[in-house]
Amino acid sequence: MSRFKPIFTLASASILAGVLAGCADFRQGGSESSAPDAKITTNVEAQLDQMPDLGPPGSIRVQTVDHVVYLNGQVDGGLGKRTAEEVVRQVPGVEQVANNIDVQHK
Repeated sequence: MSRFKPIFTLASASILAGVLAGCADFRQGGSESSAPDAKITTNVEAQLDQMPDLGPPGSIRVQTVDHVVYLNGQVDGGLGKRTAEEVVRQVPGVEQVANNIDVQHK
């Protein structure tokens, strides 16, 4: 077992170095696109807030990461969920929509 200890140590160090490098790359990439993402979020929120059928302003939470818009919240029906996604897809800069809106059935 002791002759394998250096191999395990080397393997563990290599894996750890790879993971840490990946984290550093992700953070670096995220900071470069944060300004356009913030603008996309603001524009999406403005569009959704103009739609009273989706609930009061701010009822759908919006987050944008690398031009992907994440929607979270609750609407009264499936049509509202689809409408919100269609509106978001028309906002300049949006490349993809992750629609996590819950539908409340009355």
